[in-house]
Amino acid sequence: QLQLVESGGGLVQPGGSLRLSCAASGFALDYSSIGWFRQAPGKEREGVSCISSSGGKTAYADSVKGRFTISRDNAKNTVYLQMNNLKPEDTAVYYCAADHRILFRACEYDTRWYTTWGQGTHVTVSS
Repeated sequence: QLQLVESGGGLVQPGGSLRLSCAASGFALDYSSIGWFRQAPGKEREGVSCISSSGGKTAYADSVKGRFTISRDNAKNTVYLQMNNLKPEDTAVYYCAADHRILFRACEYDTRWYTTWGQGTHVTVSS
């Protein structure tokens, strides 16, 4: 069974940092690009960042550029999202998802391609 499990969410003050982890089981991450998405209350799910299967290509939403960093450790079958200088508007449930397309060398936010999703982890930025 293909599974992704997110962890690392929590309550943090504005300006603080969190590192989210996305651990895979049932498949090797080596052949999948991974996306981080978030959904705030009353808002649609949005793509935050993604990373290609090799890790050579990454992308960030404009709202998080310069503050978030995505990385992957294929040996640990885990992808990370380092979030610095957090703002109240970053408050959301964060999901990771896997795009299993073979030979796809990039990453994108089109959710039609993401067929394995985690259960989400809550991030609350508040003083």
